[in-house]
Amino acid sequence: MNAVKPFVNMNDSHAKGATMTPNAIIAGSIRRERELAQMSLSALASRAGLAKSTLSQLEAGKGNPNIETLWAIASALAIPFSSLFESASSHAQLIRADEGVAIAADDAGLTAVLLDKSPPDRRRDLYRVLLRPGAVRQATPHPRGTVEHAFLCSGRARLGPAEETVEIGPGDYFRYDGDVAHSYEALGGPALLLLIMESMR
Repeated sequence: MNAVKPFVNMNDSHAKGATMTPNAIIAGSIRRERELAQMSLSALASRAGLAKSTLSQLEAGKGNPNIETLWAIASALAIPFSSLFESASSHAQLIRADEGVAIAADDAGLTAVLLDKSPPDRRRDLYRVLLRPGAVRQATPHPRGTVEHAFLCSGRARLGPAEETVEIGPGDYFRYDGDVAHSYEALGGPALLLLIMESMR
């Protein structure tokens, strides 16, 4: 598979001169949101259950955070998860099939790309998720009230809450609670999934 390219907002002044890397976008977002919340590095690190040195590296763009670390930071800041993947200026956006900021690529064979951020009056994040066969991606519960909407574009997959997973095929839609332990698994080959994560304000 081709490497996922970082998404660049062409209305962003940085984009006109240089391509922002995913780490740079995440670093700037963490720093921006922490300052807006008027929290020190130490306070945010403590609230998110991270070492201060780890958070400092992330803000410097030198870290390589996983989904769990970023969820912890977003929860500690009381902001939507997607806020950590947008630059300060976001307007028109075009994301080609091989583009986007890769949020996660782990040993469980999952790569997720944020496609759309929730409007101000809702918390609704849209992801393109590529599942690779051979492993089950176990997800810890998201904040209370979170609901996931899954639409399978290609392949076959088994997903949903623990003990209640469902096998779905292309064109199938599955809505389930995301505030309990749940999992994703590709069956027989790669599976391309459109995932909408909806959470309470």
